[in-house]
Amino acid sequence: MMTLTANVTARCKQLGSSTLYEASGLPCSVDPDIRSIWAGAAIAAPAFPLVCSPGDNLSIHLAMERAPRGSVLVVGTSNFVAGYWGEVLTVAAEAAGIAGLVIDGGVRDVAAMTRRQFPVFTRGVSVRGTIKASSPSVGQTMYFGGMLIHAGDLVVADDDGVIIIPAGDIERTIATAEARASKEADMMKQLSQGATTLDLLGLSAWRTGS
Repeated sequence: MMTLTANVTARCKQLGSSTLYEASGLPCSVDPDIRSIWAGAAIAAPAFPLVCSPGDNLSIHLAMERAPRGSVLVVGTSNFVAGYWGEVLTVAAEAAGIAGLVIDGGVRDVAAMTRRQFPVFTRGVSVRGTIKASSPSVGQTMYFGGMLIHAGDLVVADDDGVIIIPAGDIERTIATAEARASKEADMMKQLSQGATTLDLLGLSAWRTGS
């Protein structure tokens, strides 16, 4: 299993979610409605999963003390959109070394998080506050968007979307993605020199009159 060193995470950010998704061969993309709140945000870090009761963010506060530095919080809320996260938790996360947030619920204080350039990927934005009364799960395996998520799985998120790669598939996926990226770079070089996508992709038979 590949250790998620700074070099590995930097390579994953450079490759991007789309290339890694195609290279993985896995159904590892989360709901495309979960998007970054500011353009250019990017995460490549190990997952720390947790579950919040709808409209209750106690699990997030507990995760701040339990998540390893460098983790990204992956928060399940049963798709209930409310303001589970805002500027206060962002400041706490930065101090705790949290790499970012992926949540199927909602956040608020968007301007502050954008200003601080803290990576947040969310289903929605809501001014509605939350209570702190229950904590279903913190750091335990959970389902997120139909996918089983374990602590230590690789989260890669950017402008194209969010993927979560199982820990056992990380090394293979990165190797395949780097080969794919090299092939695409060569293809783009040929395109800039006058080649066509029909030729390079073996689609010339579809030309009119062929």
